[in-house]
Amino acid sequence: MIPVAVIGASGYTGLELIKILSQHPEFELVYVAASEGGTTTDRLHPSLAKVVSVPVEKADAAQVASVAELAFLALPHKTAMGFASELLARDVKVIDLSADYRLRQETYEAYYCPHIDAKNLPEAVYGLPEFYRQKIKKSRLVANPGCYPTASLLGLLPFIPYIKEDAPIFIDAKSGVSGAGKKLSASTHYVNINENIFAYNPITHRHAPEIAEKIDDLFLTQVDVNFVPHLIPVTRGMLCSIYMQLDRDIDPAAVLNDLYKDEPYVRLRSEPVDIKSVAGTNFCDIFVHKEGKSLFISSAIDNLLRGASSQAVVNANLVCGLDEGLGIPLFAYVP
Repeated sequence: MIPVAVIGASGYTGLELIKILSQHPEFELVYVAASEGGTTTDRLHPSLAKVVSVPVEKADAAQVASVAELAFLALPHKTAMGFASELLARDVKVIDLSADYRLRQETYEAYYCPHIDAKNLPEAVYGLPEFYRQKIKKSRLVANPGCYPTASLLGLLPFIPYIKEDAPIFIDAKSGVSGAGKKLSASTHYVNINENIFAYNPITHRHAPEIAEKIDDLFLTQVDVNFVPHLIPVTRGMLCSIYMQLDRDIDPAAVLNDLYKDEPYVRLRSEPVDIKSVAGTNFCDIFVHKEGKSLFISSAIDNLLRGASSQAVVNANLVCGLDEGLGIPLFAYVP
């Protein structure tokens, strides 16, 4: 068994990591930490009663390094990179679920804060397995993508070679409230989100440059990404509607099939996708339709799993030389 740690266990992604790792056939969850400390997992998350009860510590990098070979960081940005740098110095592999290692330094600092781990930033590998699998296998620091970039990139990347020059991409993305985390805010208050839907940070959201940067990384192509996220009154799930203009006539279904036919966690659909069919799984469902040279792509994921925790475990499997499907949830919460 490979000993692993979860740092930042009090949030929704931390809970999902505990659930997956407690049943993983090759990983042993030996260390759990949260800001509270001095408790147990089943007290921290009552849903784990009679299922997983292990001590929850206050995070200490030296203690993690003494017991674990790999650590999942479910921490806020800036906090994560400070902890990651200490773990990497102690030869602990890191799967970071924050934004701290996803971007080039200049892009990160323009949208987040000054980066305090420029030494390790260049060696971080973006954790989207369908496009970075071989690099992930050789990495000791994986920057796990968030939910919005995961759903958006898996839908649009296959078509970047066919995009009309200078044509912008428009992404209309909708997320369940769990994507905002556990901390209460005015926008996530029940009386505000119930029977409601609204956009936030339209066009200026910081995931837009992340999506554009990964397109540039993979295709050496700079595109204008117009990204508009919305909050919808459901607990979990994410739906992205993507609009592109093509420079030639293509068979979009064939393009998707050629790229994804051997990918275990991408499902190509003949009808528009929905979030219920992916909730509780690591799947990304994708539908595409073309009219002339206008392309519509619809992608759906579970924001807490494929958009965070289960994708993080896939990346850990790859880093540790395991079958990437070990322990990964496949059955949707249907009905």
